[in-house]
Amino acid sequence: MNGELGIRREHALRAAVEHGLVGEREPVVGLLDITGIEESATSLHAAFATPGVMITHTFAVKAASLVPVLALLGECGLGAEVASPGELALARAAGIPADRIVLDSPAKTVAELREALALGIALNADNPEELARIDALRAGAEGSGSPVGLRVNPQIGAGSIGAMSTATATSKFGVALRDPGAEEWVLRAYAERPWLNRLHTHTGSQGVPLELMAAGVKAAYELAERINAAARRQQVTVLDIGGGLPVNFGSDDTTPSFADYADLLRAEVPGLFDGRYGLVTEFGRSLLAKNGTVLARVEYAKSAGGRPIAVTHAGAQVATRTVFVPDAWPLRVLALDAKGQEKSGDPVVQDVAGPCCFAGDLVATGRPLPLLEAGDHVALLDTGAYYFSNHFAYNSLPRPAVHGYAVRADGTVEFAPVRTAQSEAELIAESGGALPPLRRGN
Repeated sequence: MNGELGIRREHALRAAVEHGLVGEREPVVGLLDITGIEESATSLHAAFATPGVMITHTFAVKAASLVPVLALLGECGLGAEVASPGELALARAAGIPADRIVLDSPAKTVAELREALALGIALNADNPEELARIDALRAGAEGSGSPVGLRVNPQIGAGSIGAMSTATATSKFGVALRDPGAEEWVLRAYAERPWLNRLHTHTGSQGVPLELMAAGVKAAYELAERINAAARRQQVTVLDIGGGLPVNFGSDDTTPSFADYADLLRAEVPGLFDGRYGLVTEFGRSLLAKNGTVLARVEYAKSAGGRPIAVTHAGAQVATRTVFVPDAWPLRVLALDAKGQEKSGDPVVQDVAGPCCFAGDLVATGRPLPLLEAGDHVALLDTGAYYFSNHFAYNSLPRPAVHGYAVRADGTVEFAPVRTAQSEAELIAESGGALPPLRRGN
């Protein structure tokens, strides 16, 4: 481990073991680097800052649905992109003001739309039927103070992970611009609604190269220009260019960076930064991934077929994507000793398994690491985004605690609770424990 990020993580891993944050009672825990999160937010602001351009950076709540994290990002000047009533409730609980919240979802209910309009939250309509619902609500007493836009799919193609690609020919998101008659419908929709003043696209995600992301933004920009030309005024005033900057999971290097992407956009879509449009971004994974670590205890060391296997408490319940789609979501694994310090020794090819009761619950297969033993620990790196918010409750395994950490100049570590571990009582209650038993029929 090297660099400031790695040094802070090294201190935090050792301190987490020393402080008992991970152990017999809590065999797996999440750790978040507070300084790293602040640095990521600062780099985002700096990359896009342009004189005369109003920019609102929002954080995709699905990437880390943790109120203290959202509140920290709010203090760093970010808003929230939400895609469900639950995510909206979390953003509001974190104190994110309505004018820094954007509601995106392909399945908004009338109740969700009504609430957003009443609160003055920006909306991006996903399809013609949703836009008709907004028409009806605005015509009533539900309010009309929310900025409203339309999400479009430029249909520019897929990245290397099909399930994460949102701009394919058949993507479920937005109005498919290359379908017959689609662009003509979009132009009519704006002509008939002078209050429709935003345009939204989201073409990036893990596995999508920057060039494809920029092409999607360029298509949306050019469509906004055509809408405004047809209206003979600046009807579209804000372009929401989404997020989706991919993350390098192979090292501590932050590549690509926010500056890489912003510079490419300035080169490919210069009109985006000339002051005629306000901009909204919706980054998630790229802000948090490198600032988080899953730390778990090795419960047993065994072998099968000559292959050593370390059975740990970090598996599909916290690393769902990695376990089920390992080629698309590989994680770096650090082998740590009983004190939380990185192990030395010759690498031995071994599997790192989780606690779930199915054979494929492996976070690393055939990985060369110093040989792990019972009582050691493993650290799953780059897990600050999604790994703490997409819990998979297989075998009724509880959600682990999450702690933020800050490292002082002398190397001491201060921890702050972000989420408490789910108790057995909470798990039982969530599973209907307070309800009467089902009765056999007569």
